[in-house]
Amino acid sequence: MSEVSLLGQPDVLMDFDRSEQGDLQTEEMLVNMGPQHPATHGVLRVILRTDGEMVLEATPHIGYLHRCAEKIGENLKPLQFIPYTDRMDYLSAMNNNQGYSLAVERLCGIEVPPRAQALRVIFAELNRIASHLVTVGCFGLDMGAFTPFTWCFREREMVLDLFEAACGARLTYSCIIPGGVTFDLPDGWIERLREFLDFFEPKVRDYNGLLTYNQIFLKRTTSVGVIPLKDAIAYGLTGVCLRASGIRWDLRKVRPYDGYEKYDFEIPIGLPGGTADRPECVVVGDCWSRYYMRALEMLQSVRIIRQALDKLPEGDIIAPKLKNLKLPDDEIYVEVENPRGQLGFYVRGDGSAIPYRVKARGPSFSNLSITSQVCRNCLIADMPAFIASIDIVMGEVDR
Repeated sequence: MSEVSLLGQPDVLMDFDRSEQGDLQTEEMLVNMGPQHPATHGVLRVILRTDGEMVLEATPHIGYLHRCAEKIGENLKPLQFIPYTDRMDYLSAMNNNQGYSLAVERLCGIEVPPRAQALRVIFAELNRIASHLVTVGCFGLDMGAFTPFTWCFREREMVLDLFEAACGARLTYSCIIPGGVTFDLPDGWIERLREFLDFFEPKVRDYNGLLTYNQIFLKRTTSVGVIPLKDAIAYGLTGVCLRASGIRWDLRKVRPYDGYEKYDFEIPIGLPGGTADRPECVVVGDCWSRYYMRALEMLQSVRIIRQALDKLPEGDIIAPKLKNLKLPDDEIYVEVENPRGQLGFYVRGDGSAIPYRVKARGPSFSNLSITSQVCRNCLIADMPAFIASIDIVMGEVDR
């Protein structure tokens, strides 16, 4: 065997092992997909072992966005660490704030006021919509459809305008903090939110007509990147990646937090035989079903927000007596359902104001781990579809 460096890249190798079948001769090649590549959704590097157009093996290489988030959390007070949780999964910062805040609250026995809980649910579900809009739009873009991308980002801008009015930021909010939320709603904000919900809900049907049932999109995503349920469980997949494979598991239902048990909503899952209107479309656990689960979840988020607005209580937005908070000599692990799956925080206190140990369990990291298992003997053109369907954010993978 000999190795030849291509374009001066020592890790891009050509393998001259040739297998002969009559006159047919094939060559294997190692190809870098990323870390700067439009279909990797961040600084992800995937090493592809290819034979022509076929991918024989795909190995993710991570760490290009590692920022020592957990070690930083062990050197700051909980309130000071909230802005760092924003930057783990920067597409769902509200949900990250919520997960870490819940861990600190349960460790310290802090009771969050009912109004703050309702505001958290509203913010978290709005952020879920904004995150899924990025996924749906970018998925279409990766498959060659540009218009859905512009439509989804148009609606996302409306959500970001609402967040800016509520807390002053459009991406990294630091809005949900231990004990409650930082700001109450400004005048007229609820009316603006209701107008957005009325405008947005019919738009999901437009996405379905433009992209979801588009024949080219179906050909690129159905029966591609299929994750069987047993593999999804074995690799620790959560969120849409797990539910699309056929199991109804959502922490908002099975382990409610912040009052989610008070809301009536459904958990979409992948089912054999397809959907009621398009029975031919769904192969359980494929790229299309993961895409479609997100479209359905946005409608459920609208449903939850409407209920929260209808019964939004009056009162305080922050628990009292948090100024000199000390973490008890104990430990806690809390998970929340963020747009990518189960986000967990382990916090260990030692009696001081700064945690002794902070550990995050990121859903994108676990969901990415199944890449080598799924992407065997697939086409190179299927790789962007698979990566888009698992919806990773590299800031949360690397932390």
